[in-house]
Amino acid sequence: MAMNREQKRLLQKQGALDSEGQPKAQRRAPSAPRPKEQRTKPRQFVREVRAEMRKVNWPTRAETTNYSIIVFITIVVLTALIAGVDFGLAKAVLWIYDA
Repeated sequence: MAMNREQKRLLQKQGALDSEGQPKAQRRAPSAPRPKEQRTKPRQFVREVRAEMRKVNWPTRAETTNYSIIVFITIVVLTALIAGVDFGLAKAVLWIYDA
């Protein structure tokens, strides 16, 4: 791996390289075993889920209708656009190879 002077100096400051630029061999301390986490009981889980769902800012019926109409119009326009491009390219390819 090619390193420039700045990278070597930074790694030396961090202690990863010795004064000659060679990697230092380091032993990692064994990580302490993590304590086993207690599983949440199903009843507590459902309570927490319901509490979080109450915090959600749900859209109104009018907002949902507006968003659905916007999505539908976007899908129709993009489908028509892609179909038009596909049709045009198919005609162009047939015109090129038919000549």
